[in-house]
Amino acid sequence: MMMYLLVIVAFLFSLWAQFRVKGTFNKWSKVATANGMTGYDAARHMLDSNGLSDVPIEPVRGALSDHYDPINRVVRLSEPVYYESSISAVSVACHEVGHAIQHKVHYPMLALRHRIFPVVNFASGIAPFMLIAGFLFSSFNLIGLGIIFFSASVAFQLITLPVEFNASNRARQVMVEQGYIRNDEEHGVAKVLNAAALTYVAAALVSLLELFRLIAIYLGNRD
Repeated sequence: MMMYLLVIVAFLFSLWAQFRVKGTFNKWSKVATANGMTGYDAARHMLDSNGLSDVPIEPVRGALSDHYDPINRVVRLSEPVYYESSISAVSVACHEVGHAIQHKVHYPMLALRHRIFPVVNFASGIAPFMLIAGFLFSSFNLIGLGIIFFSASVAFQLITLPVEFNASNRARQVMVEQGYIRNDEEHGVAKVLNAAALTYVAAALVSLLELFRLIAIYLGNRD
């Protein structure tokens, strides 16, 4: 019963984290940067100053759809981030460039995440079917395999945490050193990046607790 309660609490925490990142982004998107840099300006300057002038930046539709594409080596920024000059826009843009820099320097955790992605993609797709079939037919072997496959997805989310925190740290350091923001703007940058990081923490926590719950059910039924 306690494990179910923890999973529910973690799920609610995840929902709260998603609302918080949207609210924080919206709040600081209304605060313009003192130097007038847009998300594109900051991203372009950060890429160029780190020897990544060959990496393009593309605008994409959708809110908070920003990401770095390691396969095509492209930084994609949502239109509000790409075009606007706000604390939120510059923070998110520089965070995504942080991933491009990680790619360039072969940041170990990012390299590991890329290496295991095909396995995780397959495992996360088949795990639910194995678990459902295992519980329906009372097959401990299928349940066990489903838990193993689900574990790969949990491991991927845990590996993602240091990747995201490192990208944010790189972004904040460059933003201050290169003068993208003033000292009195660091507070807003921290709010935006910390809120975004919280969503990854929440997602990892939900998955980890769900894994523990499945293992507890599996061991309990075997006894």
